[in-house]
Amino acid sequence: MSGVVVHLPRVGGGVGGVPFGGPVTLRLGPGEVARFGRGSATTPVELRLDDAAISRLAGEIRVTDDHWQLSNHSATQSYLVENPEGAGEYLRVPPRRAGAPIPFEFSRVVLPTRRGTTVAFQVFAPDHVYLDPDGMAGQWGSRTVMAYSLDETALYFLVLVALCEPRLRDESPVAVPTTPQIVERLRSHAACGQLKARAVSSHIDYLAEEKMRISAPPERPSGAGAGAGAGGARRNGKREALVGIALRFGLVREEHLALLPPRCGRGTGGGDGAWQGRHIGK
Repeated sequence: MSGVVVHLPRVGGGVGGVPFGGPVTLRLGPGEVARFGRGSATTPVELRLDDAAISRLAGEIRVTDDHWQLSNHSATQSYLVENPEGAGEYLRVPPRRAGAPIPFEFSRVVLPTRRGTTVAFQVFAPDHVYLDPDGMAGQWGSRTVMAYSLDETALYFLVLVALCEPRLRDESPVAVPTTPQIVERLRSHAACGQLKARAVSSHIDYLAEEKMRISAPPERPSGAGAGAGAGGARRNGKREALVGIALRFGLVREEHLALLPPRCGRGTGGGDGAWQGRHIGK
């Protein structure tokens, strides 16, 4: 199994005068633990959450081979684990509950605060494995698992289809859509009205690193060209590799285009700008 990816967006604040800084992303393997809460000099935590209503040690995430568990160390507060792709599906982890198994492939852990809002972080679960449908009738010893286990009902798969759309619709090579283009392309989808660029980037990272196990391309040398920063090169290479694998192995096919919202048929030229006019719809 791959592991768990935990992402905590940051909005400032601090504990004891120490600023929280930018977003935090953790990668945990089976048997590893990440603690969350306000933290202190004597109570270190991996995910620091800034609100007086949150305990110094509010809880912990523990990774197993095929799922992850959430422990709630609070004596009074329940925590919610939402499935952002499940049409309101969620489960409640009551106070002092230890090792609650979380079944969702993509989860949002939500804690109440004193400000009338909530604090949340995201967890991408261990890679869900699906049996080969052609081998379901055989004995257990002869069954195989899918090389790329993708859930076609998940939001990350919708992002992958949007990435592949230009090359599915056009025979000639077309630039892979950028993250802002994907946000705009999916905006009219019922599940994507609030989709942000950061969420799309997280889904792309999850697809590349957990689902398809793509290694990041090497950084370009310093003289690779103006504006060709190493981060941009890695991001572009990752999206290109995702599309290449998805199309070569038939993971995304023409019938999957029906999952995308209708598009306006403006523009007839080629290139990335043409894709934006023809496939995003303004």
